Amino acid sequence: MNATDQTLRELGWDDHFAGQLSAAEATQTHAVRVMAVHRGQVEVVGAGVDRLVSPYVQGARPTDDHPTVGDWLLIADDTLLPVRVLARKNLFKRRAPGDGRKEQMIAANVDTVFIVASCNQDFSVARLERYLVLARDVGVEAVVVLTKIDLTETVADFVQAIRAIEPDLAIETVDGRVPAQVARLAAWCGIGRTVAFLGSSGVGKSTLVNSLRGSDSIATQAVRAHDDTGRHTTTVRRMHRLDHGGWLLDLPGMRELQLSEAAEGIAEVFDDFVLAAADCRFSNCAHGNEPGCAVRAAIAAGTLTRERFDRWRLLAAAESANAAPVYKRRR
Repeated sequence: MNATDQTLRELGWDDHFAGQLSAAEATQTHAVRVMAVHRGQVEVVGAGVDRLVSPYVQGARPTDDHPTVGDWLLIADDTLLPVRVLARKNLFKRRAPGDGRKEQMIAANVDTVFIVASCNQDFSVARLERYLVLARDVGVEAVVVLTKIDLTETVADFVQAIRAIEPDLAIETVDGRVPAQVARLAAWCGIGRTVAFLGSSGVGKSTLVNSLRGSDSIATQAVRAHDDTGRHTTTVRRMHRLDHGGWLLDLPGMRELQLSEAAEGIAEVFDDFVLAAADCRFSNCAHGNEPGCAVRAAIAAGTLTRERFDRWRLLAAAESANAAPVYKRRR
């Protein structure tokens, strides 16, 4: 393996991307990975390349597809201008805040997502389910990282609440300031592997990244004492290199995650309700007052909970509304 191939492999390059290059592109372009997205520019790294470039592909309109963090981009050897974005393995996206007509790309080509939650008042099962739906919908492995375990004597209660979402879900409990505990996360961060961090502000994502990198280069802010919530500390979407290999994506905290076209993810996270609904007398059962509703029967029997049912219906309704055409959403 030559130096160029070694560099690309360490960045996450594999056959999925190599197989997309034409003969001309293989000799006339450089493959680079997007490390960070700034306003009007993207930071890219490749074999012998480390620079800022325009996010707009040559000849494309500004409204066309543009790169996001984690993307692989081809740039011309002579001009170093973007040629095209390579087809992604996966893409995390959401409805753009303040404009439901647009979608905002979050990150691409992720191998594992760490869903970060903290052992304090900000802990929310509903929010964890939203993040898990997002991960399941794009087919990315999810691991829940429960932080700030030093703030409670009942860590097991938080773990039990997460297990109620999905019994086999991988969970790691850590104090983000203790490197030996955070080191357990390295199992998902081998050479060329990319992990994304998702979680609301103040749960300790930046502290975790600093511990994994053995650095304090990412700013952290204290949590407000009166409500246990934090301020946003990550303002630029960026990939961070681990000393032992792999990459971390520390993303801005997203307290309100608007799902769109996530029906498959919802069905997977709430598969217990989907399976129960299959036994309803009517195929279009709304699980209200219809006779022969298997979902209501399961809730009455205690095998399903009303609280989880309400969250399932709320997520399904939100997904349906967000996936609807613009004119219907306006109405």
